[in-house]
Amino acid sequence: MNADSKSTSTPATGDRPFTQLRRQRKLRQLCSGGAFLLVALGSLVAGPTPSRSQDIPTAPSFVDDFTSFDRARWYIADGWANGKYQNCIWSKRQVKLSDGMLTLGFEKQKVKDRDFACGEVQSKQRFGYGTYEARLKTDSGSGINASFFTYIGPTDKQPWDEIDFEVLTKDTSKVQVNAYIAGKGNNEKVVDVAGGTDKAFNDYAFVWEKDRLRWYVNGELVNTITDPAKLPSHAQKIFFSLWGSDTMKEWLGPFSDPGRKLTLQVDRVAFTALGQPCQFPESLACSIK
Repeated sequence: MNADSKSTSTPATGDRPFTQLRRQRKLRQLCSGGAFLLVALGSLVAGPTPSRSQDIPTAPSFVDDFTSFDRARWYIADGWANGKYQNCIWSKRQVKLSDGMLTLGFEKQKVKDRDFACGEVQSKQRFGYGTYEARLKTDSGSGINASFFTYIGPTDKQPWDEIDFEVLTKDTSKVQVNAYIAGKGNNEKVVDVAGGTDKAFNDYAFVWEKDRLRWYVNGELVNTITDPAKLPSHAQKIFFSLWGSDTMKEWLGPFSDPGRKLTLQVDRVAFTALGQPCQFPESLACSIK
């Protein structure tokens, strides 16, 4: 099923100014504004019971295995780019749902003033402390970014807070994790992904608590932040995006036309509010403390 038939076409409220993109490794990027996610009819949705230490308002826990598309929960970016650095235009035609899989695309397609079209989705709801999980498979190619992250910012009348997993697909053996607090980053760390992000599906998760932020890859702890000055404190939206750049060579690598359609596949995404029971057997929330 092509999810674009169920999307809207107005820009979402998560767009980030281009100036923000300069901070990650001095060329940080994280874009997004536009759009995000989807939720299945068969999703497990926990009630919004307040959880321990929960002092950030949060939407309820959920699991989405993408057996259907719920536009009440998810928004698809369409018709714009986040800045001149981005060599593609967000297109609802690059967001598809088929056989229980959400697929974002990047391909050569003239849209407005860009030669490529790309896909992004965003949750309409905001989430607080808890466990965030996604099962992903990326493509490969220099000049491309495939990401799973949370973000809130000035266009939502909030400070810029963000928590990231970003695969710079010039090197699919690694993923970069990062956090932004009130617009300040420099918390990035590049970690290994055994077997590569493009050879099989991998599980990416972070656990956000009031006094700690932890990132996991395939169940293994890869990074921890406990410095209060480096911990987000505002509820955020969930994003997936796949995009490219001709200019951000230092960070993404030099871009060249891949000559084919690239994809980011999302098999599952879940949020489990802090203190709530885990929602599926493989969930990190079932085993961590």
